[in-house]
Amino acid sequence: MIEVLHPGIYCSIQDHGRFGYAKMGIPQAGYMDTYAAKMANALLKNHERAALIEITFGQGKFKFISDTYICITGGDFSPKINEKLIKMQSVYPIKKDSVLSFGKRVYGARVYLSVYGGIRTESVYGSKSYFKGITQQTLVKGDMLPILPIQENTENSFSRVRVSEKHFRTMYLPCIKGPEFSKLNKEQQLRLFAPFTVSDHNNRVGYRLKECLENNLPSILTSAVMPGTVQLTPSGKCIILLQDCQVTGGYSRILQLSETAIARISQKISGDKIQFRLEENL
Repeated sequence: MIEVLHPGIYCSIQDHGRFGYAKMGIPQAGYMDTYAAKMANALLKNHERAALIEITFGQGKFKFISDTYICITGGDFSPKINEKLIKMQSVYPIKKDSVLSFGKRVYGARVYLSVYGGIRTESVYGSKSYFKGITQQTLVKGDMLPILPIQENTENSFSRVRVSEKHFRTMYLPCIKGPEFSKLNKEQQLRLFAPFTVSDHNNRVGYRLKECLENNLPSILTSAVMPGTVQLTPSGKCIILLQDCQVTGGYSRILQLSETAIARISQKISGDKIQFRLEENL
């Protein structure tokens, strides 16, 4: 078991997400940074879709009630076991009563804590991912999270990798044209591919960008949207929808981000610069 000593500002259980329930209005949810989450599971030899803990801004504290193995990936917030710094992208054996905490931010916005065998919470609609109204929304102090017991013969020959910080520091977001992209004039299209700034309004639902793009497009009927859809609001603000977004929307869909781009934007914080990069073959 893992005991939540401090839930941080937004810590949640996430796996690959829910698929096939959009007709019921149920969002996809799931890992924001699939690149980091899958790496954590791969290093522990878990299934790539195993559930783990997504920790926003490294604010969380956890006590291990039983022995296990862990791996930390994603944003680097100086992780510590019993106040001793540990490395990112490395597997560590953890003894009963050990405490995981975090410190100074080095880069990124979201941290992934994976344990051997994955988090063993209840699956709802085919996923363990937290989402308000489907499961609980976030972890709370005192939560006890079930994990797989370590057996005496559990294999302990795990790997470690070095990760390029480009994933966290690059501003470029690969994307394709959205359904309403062709309605933009040449000047609007040119401005769309200039740099934007991440605003203070950003979370698992979406990231709102600071700069405006002139919007004289006609309104559209409410239509399907998904994680990675870039909407243009009537006020000219762009919103990048992410994992907890709604399944339909009435704003023009001008771009669609790749999975790589979604992972990159999820590691950005307020004030960071991003730039859309059109790629025909994603």
